[in-house]
Amino acid sequence: MPSPLTELAAGVPPRIRFGSSSWTYPGWAGLVYQTRYPATGASVPMLGEYARFPLFRTAGIDSSFYRPPDAATLEAYAAQLPDNFPCVSKVWDRITVHTFAKGPQAGTANPDFLNAALFREAVYDVYAEHFAGHTGPFVFEFQTIARRSGVSADRFSDLLDGFLGALPRPAQYAVEIRNAEYLTPAYFAVLREHDVSHVFNSWTRMPPIGEQLDHADAITAPFVVCRALLPPGVSNDAVAGLLEPYDAIRQPQPDVRSDLVRLARLAIDRDLYAFVLINNRLEGSAPLTIIALAEALAAVR
Repeated sequence: MPSPLTELAAGVPPRIRFGSSSWTYPGWAGLVYQTRYPATGASVPMLGEYARFPLFRTAGIDSSFYRPPDAATLEAYAAQLPDNFPCVSKVWDRITVHTFAKGPQAGTANPDFLNAALFREAVYDVYAEHFAGHTGPFVFEFQTIARRSGVSADRFSDLLDGFLGALPRPAQYAVEIRNAEYLTPAYFAVLREHDVSHVFNSWTRMPPIGEQLDHADAITAPFVVCRALLPPGVSNDAVAGLLEPYDAIRQPQPDVRSDLVRLARLAIDRDLYAFVLINNRLEGSAPLTIIALAEALAAVR
């Protein structure tokens, strides 16, 4: 007999791919994992169990933001995943950081900012050879670019246009920004020109996902990427340590949930794939948030 979660998952349209931002959370034991894992060193077997959770249809590979995964890592991940299980990978920040914030280079411009050749060599080619069957959208996350950098909204759109035009194809790409002032018609036009998705993100200093959806022509590609990371106005520091071990909903976010259901419904109506990634720090437990979203989605069908 199917479990309640399996039955709930069966009611989620196939094009809606729920998943979490990373998966290495031992606190999910009894919820996602039947095995009790150590705090570190078990990401590969954890991914195998993660992919068997009925409501997970994608995974966010977040560690790739700090260092591109090597061939052995990607092959190990691929061996754990079933067919038709694409992952959303954050791209190495060496390509998206405009000005270094830490270390001996702090305050200096990054010479590899928007370096398409480096992306191909360090990221794309490795994925194409060792993870092709599970490569979903690549997310270029641009952390807040300071006003003193001189990168205005128009300048950012121009730079982005040249960069996206130089990327290798075929692949799915998505852009996540942390500067609300960059949400301009020119920005969305650039994404649309290159069939790249805007990442609808719930984050400290970004407008709510619903407001991002309200921008004219905000859907810019045949797929949608959404990352619900933090409630608007809430910082990582404010919740650090308060939500662990991520096994319960501790700070419900009904407005964010409503926006996420709206986005999913929009994707269904337009026959788009939607990659909807939830962070534990949104409400306290990404799997439980996704269960709630699946229930809410079923209620409005």
